[in-house]
Amino acid sequence: MKRRSFLSHLAFSPVAWSLLRLQTEGAETDALLSGPLVGYSEMTETMIWLQTRRPARVQVRYWVQGKPETTRLSEEYRTTHAGDGIAKFTLSGLTFGTRYDYEVYVDGARIERPYPMTFQTQPMWKWRTEPPPFKVAFGSCHYVNDPPFDRPGRPYGDSPKVFSAILAQKPDLMLWLGDNCYYREADYQTEAGMRYRYAHTRAQAELQPLWAAVHHYAIWDDHDYGPNDSDRTFRRRDTALRIFRDYWCNPTHGTPETPGCFFRFDWADVEFFMLDGRYHRMPNHLPDDAPDKTMLGPEQLGWLLESLRSSEATFKVVASGGQVLNPVSPWECFGRFKVEQSRIFDFIRSEKIPGVVFISGDRHLAELNRRLEPNLYPLYDFTSSSLTAGVAKLSKAEQDNPCRVPGTLVEKHNFGILEFSGPRANRLLTMRCFDENGDEQWKREIPISELRFPRPSEESGR
Repeated sequence: MKRRSFLSHLAFSPVAWSLLRLQTEGAETDALLSGPLVGYSEMTETMIWLQTRRPARVQVRYWVQGKPETTRLSEEYRTTHAGDGIAKFTLSGLTFGTRYDYEVYVDGARIERPYPMTFQTQPMWKWRTEPPPFKVAFGSCHYVNDPPFDRPGRPYGDSPKVFSAILAQKPDLMLWLGDNCYYREADYQTEAGMRYRYAHTRAQAELQPLWAAVHHYAIWDDHDYGPNDSDRTFRRRDTALRIFRDYWCNPTHGTPETPGCFFRFDWADVEFFMLDGRYHRMPNHLPDDAPDKTMLGPEQLGWLLESLRSSEATFKVVASGGQVLNPVSPWECFGRFKVEQSRIFDFIRSEKIPGVVFISGDRHLAELNRRLEPNLYPLYDFTSSSLTAGVAKLSKAEQDNPCRVPGTLVEKHNFGILEFSGPRANRLLTMRCFDENGDEQWKREIPISELRFPRPSEESGR
């Protein structure tokens, strides 16, 4: 009777049909479909996301780690079929610089999980001490096999063991740089199909421990936005953005005037600028040097440049779905938008903005590009891809990439790690690339002194 009632309700909720294939008799004994997932972290606030299999009452109980007497209980939230069973809890009034444990209740019953569920608030360090060390994981291209929807032949998605390797690094946060799920042809025609794909990917069992204990931030690329190589002409781009906002817990999305998934956030003395390379993107086939060809759009580009100018961060990490510095790639990279790319370089140079570093995804391989522009410190772009999707081999055009740092090409599943350490005046960025087994492939140290403009006295002495 319960099953009949459940399906009867689904008949009146078209969006909920996207989850129908995930509702099995055996699975319904566990009320959570996926999550909890820990979202953004501020000094006194964080957000926790979860998704239930059926409409339910949900709450989060949390306490300072090791101090159960500090227990607090969130407000109760009721999930619905129309809302994909999603609940988001904004936990405010937290103590800065503190780690918390938490647990989830569904319809009054505590959900048991065999792994740590924890979050942290950022420390209030300014005017008090040196910035704290911290670690960032990042990656892109996460494909979860789903045979009825997949192409014939060898499955495109490989083992998800990379997520255990990421968790073993104990990062404070993880950046998802796009293709975080892969829409199939049957998905991006309808909102229900798109929501099904997100829910199917989010529920992957091997991901749950990582969701529960690391803070997550995300942007998209083509496959979790729409069709392959999609741009601003995608007819469901507003639907895609609405779903993206439902399934991720970024602190902001775009600006009041300009929609998109771009945003900026701080962690200690580092600021991250997360770009949207799809919502405003012109078609790729336009000439690469066309003066009005844009990936970011004039409004987002203006936001990025003004944000870089206003930032007081030591390192300024610009995150892009596609490669930024590769000068010979024939694929979807910033080099296909030469005028816009040059405007960014020119702005950094003219405004003398120190500490800019790029990270990117998309390429289904890893490499570090180092580009030398006139009167500008070395620019770096650390590309990490793929997490589980098929691995690529270098194209003929890229074999002799003059910007690739020797020894950094990795043609297997991988993820990136950024470690920030040391006093602010001599802050050090350590880049590491790991394979899916957690074995380090290469390491590069970049002191902040390498990313500064010379002082006027130093310039005159040349």
